[in-house]
This record gives sequence, structure tokens and C-alpha cells, in this order.
Amino acid sequence: MHLITLKDWSTKQINGVIDKSLELKSNPDKYSFALEDKSLAMIFQKTSTRTRLSFEVAMTQLGGHSVYMDWRSTNLVLADLGDETKSISGYVDGIMARVLKNANLVAMSRAASVPVINGCDERYHPCQIIADLVTVKEKKGKLTGLKLAYIGVHNNICNSLIEGCTRTGMKIVTVTPIVSEAAFDGDIVEAAKVTGLYENSLDVKAAVEDADVVYTDTWVDMEFFLDPKFKKEKEKRIKTMLPYQLNKKLLKGSDALIMHDMPIHRGYEISDDIVDDPNSVIYLQSENRLHSAKAILLELLK
Repeated sequence: MHLITLKDWSTKQINGVIDKSLELKSNPDKYSFALEDKSLAMIFQKTSTRTRLSFEVAMTQLGGHSVYMDWRSTNLVLADLGDETKSISGYVDGIMARVLKNANLVAMSRAASVPVINGCDERYHPCQIIADLVTVKEKKGKLTGLKLAYIGVHNNICNSLIEGCTRTGMKIVTVTPIVSEAAFDGDIVEAAKVTGLYENSLDVKAAVEDADVVYTDTWVDMEFFLDPKFKKEKEKRIKTMLPYQLNKKLLKGSDALIMHDMPIHRGYEISDDIVDDPNSVIYLQSENRLHSAKAILLELLK
């Protein structure tokens, strides 16, 4: 079993991992040797802070071992991806890969003889969304019946949020003036519509008015934010998206949890004062990447 997208898992599995994450957080010592003698290959084709730290520390705290592999300094950059993945599978009990293209991750999962975990690609970010749902349940005590408003570009986070929310009984309203063609997954959107828990709107005021959670993400993917070749597109996106910035004016009167998966570009998708608002759970989200990584690893490797 792999975790490439939340499509891979049943609703029972998703809810189970959320609850397991909270158990691990409250009682970490109980699982100190749960993955003793297990090893995880961590393959990175793109930069990372939270994904690398959460999985590396998770393996250590569960009694296992992780190996960091930079895509560009291995033969993954030179050789057949299937061949290399089969070889890597012979050394470890699982593979976590953070890659630029979902197609590469799918190819790896087909070749691997061990579980493959999606540490982020251009279409999905299931590990982040599991941590987000853990955070909401920790703060609100439930998921079913809540409403989340996502305001930003329709990207990989948006795809996985739509799936995660609707699968756990949360309503999600997406306000996405820009849709990333590389990220958009029509199957997820169509499946979400059937649940009656998904809505897309450009009325940002109405979306946040009765939301329990308001969530935003970067308008420009991290690998392009400082790329001079992306300068014109970045300027275009900022002009289009500035009216949808999370700020005091937009959230006036709202008591919603404020979420952002990081890295944050302050002054763009979110204002400084909202990052540090009393309702912000952004850093709790980040912390919960560790506990959810543990739960994912236990689900797949134990």
C-alpha cells in the first residue's frame, strides 16, 4: 500500500491516521520502538523544511532510521527511474519522495516493492492535509459538520484539501481566481461535488463569513518564487490575487482558525498581523506534521 494521494486510502484509514496522530502526540513514549530496525529512504528533488524534518525526526522517535537522498546527487538523475527505485527498495522498508512531477512518483510506486509516500508533488500533498485535519480536530474536537474556506490558487494543496475535507465530513468552499493547469484534478472536483460538501465561489466575503477554518497557501510555487523566468507570471498572479489576501479587513468579525501550510510569503497571500493573530494555528499545523508523519509511517511500515 502506498500514499500517493488520499484517493489511495479509505475514509476509515484517513480518520484512523488522524486519530492515531493525536494519540502519538499525547503519548509518544509508548511508540519509542515501534519501528525499531526499520529504515526509510527520503528522496528530495525539491527544497524542503517541514517534510524533511518531520519524517526524519519521526523515524528517529519511533526507533527507526532515515536516509536523506538528494535526487541530483544520486543516479536517479541519470538512470531509469524504475531500475533505481527497485534497487532502493532492496535496502529500505519504505520510500518517501518529494518530487516535481506526480508522474515520477507514480512510476516509483509501480516499481517499488516497499510502500511509497508522497512528500509533495505538483498535484497532491496528502501528508500536509493529514496534518491539517489533525490540527482542526485537535482545536475543534471534530471534523464532521465544520466548514473550511480555502482562499488562493487552485494547486496541489487545494486538490488534497478538497479530498481530505469531503472524505471526513467537512464542507469546503474554495475561492480560487487562478487555477494551476498543472495541478488541477477534475476527478477530485467531480467526486467532491457528489458529496454535497464542496463549493467553488469568487465571493470571498461570503466564504469566510461562517467558516470555522480559513486556509491560504502561496500564490507562486516555492520553486518559482525567486525564479527570474517566472517574474511576469508572478507579477500577474500578485495583481489578480491581492484582493483575496488574508488580512484584518477580510477576517473582521471572524473567529475562524487561520491556517497556512508554509512557507509563508508575508505581505502576499497573508498579512503579518494575521500570521500572528490569536486565531492563527499555523505553527501548530507545522508541529503536527511530525505527529502525522509518525502515524503515516506506522500505517505503512509496521
